[in-house]
Amino acid sequence: MNDTMLLPLAAAGLAFVSMMLLILGVAGMLGNKSRVSRLRERLDGKRTSKKPGLAATLASGARQLGERLGPKDESELSESGEMLVQAGFRNASAPKIFWGVKVSLTVMGLLAALAAKMLTPMQIPTGLLALLFVVPMFLGLYLPNIWLRIKVNTRRREIINAMPDALDLLVVCVEAGMGLDQALARVSNEMRLTSPILAGELHTVILELRAGKSRADALRNLSKRVGVDDVNSLVTLIVQADTFGTSVAQTLRVYSDALRTTRYQRAEEIAAKMPVKILFPLIFFILPSLLVAIMGPAGLKMVKLFSTMK
Repeated sequence: MNDTMLLPLAAAGLAFVSMMLLILGVAGMLGNKSRVSRLRERLDGKRTSKKPGLAATLASGARQLGERLGPKDESELSESGEMLVQAGFRNASAPKIFWGVKVSLTVMGLLAALAAKMLTPMQIPTGLLALLFVVPMFLGLYLPNIWLRIKVNTRRREIINAMPDALDLLVVCVEAGMGLDQALARVSNEMRLTSPILAGELHTVILELRAGKSRADALRNLSKRVGVDDVNSLVTLIVQADTFGTSVAQTLRVYSDALRTTRYQRAEEIAAKMPVKILFPLIFFILPSLLVAIMGPAGLKMVKLFSTMK
């Protein structure tokens, strides 16, 4: 394929990426300004009437677009809604906004491809023209899924890293004579600075308990919102301890020891994978640099020596 034939595809990709970066930059700038203004209002003790900004307007437009053009199947909406909840987006209209963003990015990709075709003076082959329209469309359709999965994995990783400390605090509070609900509230307050995500999830459990839900239902909702195997196992153990009347403190201590062992084994697994992961960077980047640094002066001297022998 000739380089001139790839020019429309590159132009469409650059136009699509430029539009996305522009939208993300404007949204981030407006979001930072709104956060600063809210912080100043809290410090001053003032409450002003909130006016919908550009981010709220875009979210409303995306929600309306998702309601009209998004999927109508409840199972598909519930699946995306569960992923959004695990990523930290708990608004009821979050799935519709998510699908609206996907539709908007898909349309933006098609418009970028159309603009690249109209601005290109040369004749584009049929196969390349189809590729020119299909690639931006699929990028706009699947980039939100990749972003959402990254958000979910980041949130899960932070919860997994904070779980041993939170569980140790929970064991100490329960063994000191606190009830499990009081211990969860205390751990939530203590972990607010070190792990705000886990503290927020525990605070949600306390709010559900105060609203009248049973402890088993509140803890099961916690495991659904988090989607971490360690939290699922902890919830199962606590529910079984409540059901059979066994000691919650002893259950938590046994699971704390098991979680610490699991954490140590996970660290050993990551350490065992490191030689394989570092093999290709070592061969293609580090070793050539070392060879140039070590053998370079000797090679220059040999070239100079052979040039004087003529």
